[in-house]
Amino acid sequence: MNTTLAPEKIKQARFAIIALSIAIPLIVAVLFKVQLKGYDLSFLPPIYAGINGLTAFFLIAALYAIKSHNMSLHRTLIRLCLLLSLLFLAGYVAYHMTSEPTVFGDSNHDNVRDAEESVAVGAMVGVYYFLLVSHVLLSVIVVPLVLFTYLFAWQGDYARHKKLTRISFPIWLYVAVSGVIVFVLINPYYG
Repeated sequence: MNTTLAPEKIKQARFAIIALSIAIPLIVAVLFKVQLKGYDLSFLPPIYAGINGLTAFFLIAALYAIKSHNMSLHRTLIRLCLLLSLLFLAGYVAYHMTSEPTVFGDSNHDNVRDAEESVAVGAMVGVYYFLLVSHVLLSVIVVPLVLFTYLFAWQGDYARHKKLTRISFPIWLYVAVSGVIVFVLINPYYG
């Protein structure tokens, strides 16, 4: 990593991280209100769920790499995880811009979970929505955490990098794993 970053470059990077951390959730929220008709991107959910699974796998591999003192492999794996997270976000937004929302438990695909369907899913509806809401909220929080963690490593400030990693890593891993679980739970109800 580059340990000779000029103070102005560090300031610019911090500004960019803050701007991205605000812009990404706002842009995603706006794009969710956009409905593009005539596109069938129904193939995307298993792809972006798979991307989440790969992210989780490579995050664990990155942890193993750094514990094995293989900084080069760790750096490569973290960069791959960043790329995968961007690909996930692009696929997730594209799907939701072109598809009607899926109702958990709606086995007859009429966009309503009726009383019979509610009985059939039981308490799983609470589990599903807990995972979904925590996944979404933590995905917003993880953006600045991960980017600042990366910046600290890039600066060569490994003490701050390691300290923030203790917070950002488990949240990033949770977001990746919960994304897969959310997909598995909602998959039977896609129309």
